[in-house]
Amino acid sequence: MPLKLTTYHRGSRIPELPGTDTFHSTELFHVYEATPGYTPLLIVASENGIPVAKLLAAIRKSVRLFPPAIIKRCEVYGTGEYFDETLNREAVFSDMLQRLTDEALREAFLIEFRNLDNSLSGYKVFRENRYFAVNWLRVRNSLHNVEQVESRFSSSRIRQIKKGLNNGAEVKEAHTPEEIHAFAKMLHYNYSAKIRRHFPSIDFFQLLEKQMPRKSRIFIVTYKDKVIGGSVCIYSNNSAYLWFSGGMRKTYALQYPGILAVWQALHDAKERSYRHLEFMDVGLPFHKHGYREFVLRFGGKQISTRRWFRFRWEWLNRVLIKMYE
Repeated sequence: MPLKLTTYHRGSRIPELPGTDTFHSTELFHVYEATPGYTPLLIVASENGIPVAKLLAAIRKSVRLFPPAIIKRCEVYGTGEYFDETLNREAVFSDMLQRLTDEALREAFLIEFRNLDNSLSGYKVFRENRYFAVNWLRVRNSLHNVEQVESRFSSSRIRQIKKGLNNGAEVKEAHTPEEIHAFAKMLHYNYSAKIRRHFPSIDFFQLLEKQMPRKSRIFIVTYKDKVIGGSVCIYSNNSAYLWFSGGMRKTYALQYPGILAVWQALHDAKERSYRHLEFMDVGLPFHKHGYREFVLRFGGKQISTRRWFRFRWEWLNRVLIKMYE
């Protein structure tokens, strides 16, 4: 039987599907669907009516890319999830990538694949579909082979954590709509463009708590009952992923809110026996990056990887393929 591909644009139409990868889950589809500025699409591959693979993408508005205008970009984390060990993964991914490329480029100016398992993931298939690769960096903390998460921190980082707590900062998980709203407003106001160029609607954070309570956590740093820092983690299989973090480090320098926010995410992931925590956006490898320098002081390792891109404009895509070959 030939492979059948089905694209879902509405969460209400998605049948029950197998899988444990949060980045390709129906729950995350629902979060994207209900967040202003996002349009998700889910491609499901099936044989004889049985799902064998799925690929979730999200199209979002972007205002900071060439050309200088409001455009739409499509983002995908990883190369999908596959349920049948006997499957020719490359062939299935090839079919799903062709479908995604055709559908997404009708609406989006750019498609980006990020957070690949390794730098060779899907290499041949991406090339065949006229994507080009840009070298990137990942930063990941191993949690499974240390007694305490702090054992790999720099000594200055440990001193800062102790000082922040001694100076009245408190760290906890956020649950109430008021706490999450205060956190999202703080993060939106304080977020540096150097960390990442896109920040979702405040609704996104409320929806994580509502739709994905077991696969996401929001931590907040408070001082005198005011939210001054925090972080957001997503959990998938054996790994934790720090998606957003930040703090009011200038106003509350003595409380070290940004440092406490990352420390709590690592500490919690270790307590709950996750094997790794990965920082989701640490920048390009060829220039100094403030956020990457910051997170490396928590004892993580840099790993080389790739991100794959495809532009709607063929002439531009051809130029960039030649540039990055």
